[in-house]
Amino acid sequence: MPAHIAIIMDGNGRWAARKGLPRIEGHRRGVMVVKDIVTCCTKLKLKALTLYAFSTENWSRPDKEVSFLMKILKLFLARERRTMIKNGIRFNCIGRINELPSVVRKEIEKTLKATEKNKGMVLSLALNYGGRIELIDAVRGILKDALKSKGVFDPLKVVESVDEDMISNYLYTAGLPDPDLLIRTSGEMRISNFLLWQIAYTELYVTKVLWPDFTGAHLYEALEAYWKRDRRFGGV
Repeated sequence: MPAHIAIIMDGNGRWAARKGLPRIEGHRRGVMVVKDIVTCCTKLKLKALTLYAFSTENWSRPDKEVSFLMKILKLFLARERRTMIKNGIRFNCIGRINELPSVVRKEIEKTLKATEKNKGMVLSLALNYGGRIELIDAVRGILKDALKSKGVFDPLKVVESVDEDMISNYLYTAGLPDPDLLIRTSGEMRISNFLLWQIAYTELYVTKVLWPDFTGAHLYEALEAYWKRDRRFGGV
């Protein structure tokens, strides 16, 4: 069983268009699928599940759609907080959370606080997230801490001290294992600036199923494909 699954939840808009519905109906249905998949992953006893919910590029969408996404995110956190506590899920958020609307940040903070002692699966929502920005923030964090440390700041020593472990510890996902499996729905063959550092040796699985139609059965299909692969991590 993979310890960590990441999912690019794609296809809400196309699902709605095919049914002659507004795009927001696709997002509404997509949230229902999130609840089902989180339940499935909890039963599978995964250590971590990371969902790409809102990218830094998504701000360019129409204001009405962005506003609805923020509203539905706020409602999801408020309604599912008790379920997370009941199931021992520890909630996590990755991305530039400080740039989200205050009403959303408030629900995020409540959910983080309410679930911080839970010992079960870590559910991470990537919100206002971009893989390149994450790397920029990691570098900034390393430099800021070096400047704040006692003693004379020596840029050369800082550069020489940087290694993979240090960078990993400054990423948004610090403390989590790298994903074993990355699932992308809707058939698009790209990773869309998601977890660029963390998926160096992650197994990729792409399905043409749109996210609002994704079910537990589709999740198990992805797992079956994963189990059949031989992960050599660059070895023979």
